[in-house]
Amino acid sequence: MEVKNYIKGKDFNQELAVFINFRISSGKYRYFVYNLKKNTIVQQAVVSHGSGSVIPRSDALRFSNTEGSYQSSLGKYVIGESYIGKFGKAYRLKGLDSTNSNAMQRAVVLHSYGCIPDVESETPACLSLGCPMLSVNAFKETSRYIDQSVNPMILYAFY
Repeated sequence: MEVKNYIKGKDFNQELAVFINFRISSGKYRYFVYNLKKNTIVQQAVVSHGSGSVIPRSDALRFSNTEGSYQSSLGKYVIGESYIGKFGKAYRLKGLDSTNSNAMQRAVVLHSYGCIPDVESETPACLSLGCPMLSVNAFKETSRYIDQSVNPMILYAFY
């Protein structure tokens, strides 16, 4: 509901949004492309979190908006334009909240990485430097939704 209320009347995709539920363990599906109109999951995938978010000997995670923390950041993002970088195609993420407002300067982007599995398991996914990373196949699927969208999509990461 929070995302539906936030995007209402704004120039965002009103049908699709991306959600990352960091409460779910990293080897499980916790990345969801969601149809806001039909209340259905369109895509689910395994997604990484930042290496700095790990608390030793704990299942809990910590989050930061600070450059160099290598932690994931919580909040709403606009999925921006794509570019080709060291991980291939990637999407810039612009933080919309005080908890992720440094995403652009931290170079937190949505991209793929080979160590992220296509299917969920008990094994945690590999760690990023703060970026949400998807498997190559999951990223290709997500890219189709993002690239076909006339208006920018929202990504909401929460815990």
